[in-house]
Amino acid sequence: MTTVELVSPFVLEYAYKRSTGPVIGRFLTALRAGRIEGVRTATGRVLCPPVEYDPETGEDIVDFVEVGPEGTVTTWTWVAEPEPGQPLSEPFAYALVKLDGADTAMLHALKCGKDALVTGMRVRAVFAAERSGMITDLAYFQPADLPAPELVPVPAEHPVTRFKAPVHAEYTVAAGATTAEFLRGILRKELNGRRCPSCDKIYIPPRGSCPLCGVRTSEVVPLAQKGTVTTFSIIRIPFEGQVLEPPYAAAHVLLDGADVPLLHIVGDCDVDDVRMGMRVEAVWVEDLQPTLASVRYFRPIDEPDATYESFKEHV
Repeated sequence: MTTVELVSPFVLEYAYKRSTGPVIGRFLTALRAGRIEGVRTATGRVLCPPVEYDPETGEDIVDFVEVGPEGTVTTWTWVAEPEPGQPLSEPFAYALVKLDGADTAMLHALKCGKDALVTGMRVRAVFAAERSGMITDLAYFQPADLPAPELVPVPAEHPVTRFKAPVHAEYTVAAGATTAEFLRGILRKELNGRRCPSCDKIYIPPRGSCPLCGVRTSEVVPLAQKGTVTTFSIIRIPFEGQVLEPPYAAAHVLLDGADVPLLHIVGDCDVDDVRMGMRVEAVWVEDLQPTLASVRYFRPIDEPDATYESFKEHV
């Protein structure tokens, strides 16, 4: 019997777009123009990076003031081996820089040889040649006695009100004993759950312990490949990283014999025909892999719809 290694790379990624609000939006707009702005509180302290509310009184802050572009390093840490996604590809420092005119320090990259690093050193902001209203428009700080690159002007545009803030994490997933058992069942076109010995609930995908009772599950329960749509959503709007072409229906399918619905896709029908209570069955791909994607989708079958009373406790 061939042993399948149930270890796989995994990427968690969200293409977030965030709104800035008026204070951070103005700060990013200034960076795009090649300036650094802070805010002045009622007591006269200048905060940079700016905040929306006075940390002492909680009142709105609306008084903006330009600071820098030079400042003083208050503390730093050396990055000997930069990783992908860090601001510089060569060794650099992360430093807290108290800009001239500010009372607080901002954290940013400092491009400097390690031998030249010292607390209290004077540095100058260097702006990126291409700027779009992101914190990376401030490329890095460098020692103030080095010649500063010429600031490349960018066309004046509307104020920055939102920016992209993608989340991307890569790691390796190794299946535990319970999940490995489930995935190896998929290679045999089986959908197996596990039963809690205390409350008798059957979970799919199976869990090593019951989340309600906190006891270990050990009994493997083969489940039918037919089930009932309990709830569903029609995805009509495309988004970054989308695998399926919209419109399509994502549904919770309560397999016969299970107590927890399985999230999957409903296919082989018009999305407008998908409904609560619809009876469906699993359709498998030809090239089975140890993943739930080996079930291509669930398709409608010629059976009467289940009544809401029969599955309402699982909605």
